[in-house]
Amino acid sequence: MIKNKIFLILTFIIIFIGVILLLWFCVPKQVPQKTVFGVTFSKRQAEDLNLDWKKIYIEILDDLKVKHLRIPVYWDEIQPKENQYNFKDLDWQINEAKKRNVDIILVIGRKQPRWPECFIPNWASSDLKIQRQQILNMLEKVIRRYKYEESIWAWQIENEPLFHCGICPEYNKKFLDKEISLAKSLDTRPIIITDSGEFSLWINAGKRADILGTSLYRIVRNKILGYISYEFIPVSFYQKKAYLIKKIFPNLKDIIIIELQAEPWVKKLPINIWPIEEQFKTMDFERFRHTIEYAKKVGYSKTYLWGVEWWVYLKQNNHPEFWEKAKEVFRDER
Repeated sequence: MIKNKIFLILTFIIIFIGVILLLWFCVPKQVPQKTVFGVTFSKRQAEDLNLDWKKIYIEILDDLKVKHLRIPVYWDEIQPKENQYNFKDLDWQINEAKKRNVDIILVIGRKQPRWPECFIPNWASSDLKIQRQQILNMLEKVIRRYKYEESIWAWQIENEPLFHCGICPEYNKKFLDKEISLAKSLDTRPIIITDSGEFSLWINAGKRADILGTSLYRIVRNKILGYISYEFIPVSFYQKKAYLIKKIFPNLKDIIIIELQAEPWVKKLPINIWPIEEQFKTMDFERFRHTIEYAKKVGYSKTYLWGVEWWVYLKQNNHPEFWEKAKEVFRDER
């Protein structure tokens, strides 16, 4: 079993290097544009870090002065029972953002940002055919509720729906197409489909999306190989990859960084069970600062930082430098 995993990893590395060489030699270099920064805010992540999620949400809006938010809509939270919806917390987040002229990407679907990625309520059917219809019902309910909210500028359908990561029952292209079709029948705002920046060619996501959102990670941890750094990947890799996918799918309106790593990748969650020194192995302040500068050089139109809840946790544990650096980033945009 381990030999098979090692073989698959080595095969991927060879293919990955081949793609880099193809992009490097065959695609013209792109001129980066100024990127606008935002953050993903997860109520769930804040609670996992033992933070007052409402308090830090207001801090993000009023102290960081973030103007671009991505908010997950966790199915098991908004629909605790089959015939019962609870939008109280989500309404509050949207209303507070609206008061401050903050624009929002709303992530809807079964697969969401944060581990274990698929957030399925206990009442949902284990029969996937029935469960898919339950998901469509939930999607319709959410879109109809918020379709007149001007602060929401795009719907993200699922989170990396075709990338095999997380504890999820299936990765189904045909069902994803149904979700997209339903969303488009209910509202005209752009559909964002997300994909891995390092482990995908973006073909399946690109052909379905109005806007493609990619992750961008610099260092991760693998169960077999331990820590793996992507810091050898040049900026031009993401620029040229974007150039190619736009040529393949000319109707694609934009490509954005939907998840820029700005928190640690630890062996086991939540992050705060580890000493801060262990957390800093994959995201210390120098790497944090360098990652932001790297994203600026990539030059996509928008970049959403991943880890704002962790910066608050650090601030409360005698490491305010991450928060202060983030304030500089968002201040530069005003």
